[in-house]
Amino acid sequence: MEHEPLLMIPGPVPIPQRVRAAMTRQAINHRGPEFGAAYADCARILKTLFGTENELYIISGSGSAGMEAGVANFAREKRIVSLVNGKFGDRFAKIGERYGSVTTLESEWGTPLDLAGLERELEAGAEVVTMVHNETSAGIRNPAPEVGKLARKHDALFIMDGVTSIGGDDVQMDRWGVDIAVVGSQKCLAAPAGLAAIAVGDRAWDRISEKRPFYLDMAAYRKSGSGTSMETPYTPAVPLFLALHEACKMIEEEGVPARIARHRRMADAVRAAAKGWGVDLFPTLDAHHAYSNTATAMRIPGGITDKDLRGTVKKFGIEIAGGQDHLKGKIFRIGTMGGVGAQEILATLAAVQFTLKKSGFEAGDGVEAAAGVLLG
Repeated sequence: MEHEPLLMIPGPVPIPQRVRAAMTRQAINHRGPEFGAAYADCARILKTLFGTENELYIISGSGSAGMEAGVANFAREKRIVSLVNGKFGDRFAKIGERYGSVTTLESEWGTPLDLAGLERELEAGAEVVTMVHNETSAGIRNPAPEVGKLARKHDALFIMDGVTSIGGDDVQMDRWGVDIAVVGSQKCLAAPAGLAAIAVGDRAWDRISEKRPFYLDMAAYRKSGSGTSMETPYTPAVPLFLALHEACKMIEEEGVPARIARHRRMADAVRAAAKGWGVDLFPTLDAHHAYSNTATAMRIPGGITDKDLRGTVKKFGIEIAGGQDHLKGKIFRIGTMGGVGAQEILATLAAVQFTLKKSGFEAGDGVEAAAGVLLG
């Protein structure tokens, strides 16, 4: 059997064989009906994951391209409040600084966002709020419903990064008052990297900037996508679209509720393992914040280096993630997203447990605890 590394990081994720095969076919005309039908079917299925009836378009670009499209089209020269408690919230703020006037409400990574500060900024006239729903750099899920409610109360637009939650956790864009939401293809959708889907509500379309980027012009995407056969305004990454279409069909076959339940069960299993080992979870929660259901962040026990921990696990052919920026060497993260299941989770946890014990940490039996969750 051909050896392939098992990616148990917060994306990219292992790509199912069906999805990989979809990329190998001969090229098709991206202005033809076959491509248009695939694009339209992707949009239809993705809307169920976004929890929206809004228009949805797919960009040949990463999740960061989707984030920038949201800001560049709908927040240019506006007063933006960026909520930050991790690396990707910080990225959203940096994108905002290119286009508008940004006030950053920063919390320590992995700690609750400043919702009281957000309301003060909205009362003072902020026009746009940006937030990462699922901050994988710290393993925390942020309170989109509460932020959406505050944004609507003050007639501000809410732009949400759902890059690592859409397709793996419950997202209700319309119900939560999210005006613009973005997902990346290589996370919970289990497709190759390189595409971003962006859904845009009516309030945002009414406020679209007159001065827009060229390649990421959402008005151009809207125009090209509104014909009898859906098209993109510029040449798309056709093999990636075909792969995404196959991934979307697999999602529909599994069923959205079942897919979300599977993601939650996997994350519950990893958290149960951490408890069994005696390893601390990294995030600090309150009534509005929760642990991420697609990436679990844990503190590296004292006396163990990141190199020893992740390096030993990698010898088993399994890759887990470390901390980013100032959290390097302090935390490790296990991704639970995409098409993986009990086999991959248990293999990963067994490798981590072996490594902890080999390094001198008196770990309990986290694998048994996780197995009980996965079988429950």
